[in-house]
Amino acid sequence: MKKNEKKIDTNEFENLENQLKRALADYQNLEKRIAGEKSEWIKLSNKDLLLRLLPGLDSLLLAEKHTQDDGVKVSIRHFLDILEQEGVKKIETEGKDFDPKAMEAVSTRVGEEGKVVEELRAGYTLFDLVLRPAQVIVGSKS
Repeated sequence: MKKNEKKIDTNEFENLENQLKRALADYQNLEKRIAGEKSEWIKLSNKDLLLRLLPGLDSLLLAEKHTQDDGVKVSIRHFLDILEQEGVKKIETEGKDFDPKAMEAVSTRVGEEGKVVEELRAGYTLFDLVLRPAQVIVGSKS
């Protein structure tokens, strides 16, 4: 043994080894958490752009109600397909129970209590998070 070398006993060695293992596990957990956060950030980074595009889709849907133009129908289908590829899905409302987490009650109308009677504006989710709530009319007894 050299002059400046210190002898490490077994307990101290095991203690240092355990500290190293914990530090390595903490680092690996940090890497996983950062990767998850980055993935989530990428998914939601398009949220603002998507919110600005939805009024254009609303206009096409309104035009579809007042015309029999097949071009409008094809445009809507294409628009919805692109949105779906980006993780956007339409919130189903008509005939469903009112869900305050995904819907905004604008009015009530005589109908089945607590059920959506009519959808005024479509709502959408982005990866199961509400992107824009649906505006609906909810049924009431009176």
